[in-house]
Amino acid sequence: MTAVLITALALPLGTPAHAAPAADAAAAAITVEVIASSGSGCAAGTASVVGNGDNTGFRVRYRDFVAEAGGDAGVADRRKNCQLGVLVSIPDGWTIAIASANYRGRAALKAGASALQRTSYYWQGSSATERKDVTFSGPLNGLWTTWDVAPVLTYAACGSQSVLNINTELRVSPGSSTGTSTMSMNSTEGDVDTLFNYSVSAC
Repeated sequence: MTAVLITALALPLGTPAHAAPAADAAAAAITVEVIASSGSGCAAGTASVVGNGDNTGFRVRYRDFVAEAGGDAGVADRRKNCQLGVLVSIPDGWTIAIASANYRGRAALKAGASALQRTSYYWQGSSATERKDVTFSGPLNGLWTTWDVAPVLTYAACGSQSVLNINTELRVSPGSSTGTSTMSMNSTEGDVDTLFNYSVSAC
């Protein structure tokens, strides 16, 4: 199941003078670092970020982010969440916007069960938070992916350090199902992560 999401992002102001060619964008050494994490889906040390080698974005990887319901699962297992603060450092002479995000995980939902993936992200200091929900219905077994695309790009200040706050939640409802249903974003399960794509421009 694939869902395409459209959202307008409220990011720090600052418009670049011109868009940089793709080849020049690779020269910008953009770095990312997790500086804060909390929530039942990302205990300390279980979430990480890594920049793409070509500076086009970064990936968030979770090692213990799974919600489950039914069977022997407890009520607290039905909802798991993770709040991350990612420090994005932009070199002098460059600026970025978050152009899109791709979320990937795995689901094992019994017939009659349902699940929710909810993610919001915003630059620290922004007054607006955009949130999108995607729901899934069983039976479903395998990889799921959703997209969040910014129709209007708003750029961060040139050569700045900005914190991107990322809030993600997984919920599973057993409904009329029998047995255990799960919804996860664990990178240990294969081709699973969250990808944030930049639009990079010279100032």
